[in-house]
Amino acid sequence: MTADPVTTQQPRLAAEVPATVRASLSPSRAADFKTCPLLYRFRSIDRLPERPTVEQARGTLVHAVLERLFDLPAAGRTPTAAGDLVAPQWERLVTEQSELAELFTDGDDGARSAFLRSAAGLLEGYFTVEDPRRLEPAERESLVSAVVDEELLIRGYLDRLDVAPDGALRVVDYKTGGAPREAFEARALFQLKFYALVLWRTRGVVPRVLRLLYLKDAEICDYAPDADELVRFERTVVALWRAIEAATAAQDFRPRPSRLCDWCSHQALCPSFGGTPPPFPAQPAAADPLPDSRSLPAPPGADE
Repeated sequence: MTADPVTTQQPRLAAEVPATVRASLSPSRAADFKTCPLLYRFRSIDRLPERPTVEQARGTLVHAVLERLFDLPAAGRTPTAAGDLVAPQWERLVTEQSELAELFTDGDDGARSAFLRSAAGLLEGYFTVEDPRRLEPAERESLVSAVVDEELLIRGYLDRLDVAPDGALRVVDYKTGGAPREAFEARALFQLKFYALVLWRTRGVVPRVLRLLYLKDAEICDYAPDADELVRFERTVVALWRAIEAATAAQDFRPRPSRLCDWCSHQALCPSFGGTPPPFPAQPAAADPLPDSRSLPAPPGADE
């Protein structure tokens, strides 16, 4: 299956942030709270460090290669060219994010080589579902934001935004895990609806297509939102934010055990596993700061 060509560019619109805005929320942190309020606290309030996993690092690498691929002339966007980008992009990421260097010990060239080959394999899946020679994305790794309820700034990074000649928008998100079960797909669509709401509020256009590209299984999942749905989704986001504020005021973030606990870095501090959370900060950090929006990938299969 090959994606339809989308070739036109659309200027980005910078929205003014009213002085009334007093909080921000990204889809990742909103999904954290929905998944487990205590996980939200550990990440957004306590700011506990999390070591990246090999799966997360591979997803970061594949995203970086796909972003750089579109810097090449259209005719040069081939599987070979993408494969040639893997090693240099990994070296760049390790330089910029020193914690990634800890994934492989010195002298463990075999593990590192296998890791790079696995990333190249996922890129082969990308070329199965899209032909990048026929695409000219309007935006890549683009920060988008909008204000809802006059007080909440919602924002996040789009993997890719395509704009058709008639102005129709297609939001594209790369997933390096396998095509998910229903629960995981709902989380992925929650993220894309977040972006769709931002684009609708800032550009006045409901995206025609929200597209998930599952590279491991070489599958495409398309979803077409409508304005009524986004109105309801906006109410959901505002209600979620108010629940976060109430939990913060009460210093009450409870664990919500699920299958996702298997990938959690904080089991030792979680009451569900016999742990005790640290004391609640006397002055909690500002919830969901902008630098966090890209730093904490979801568990494998959920939001990679």
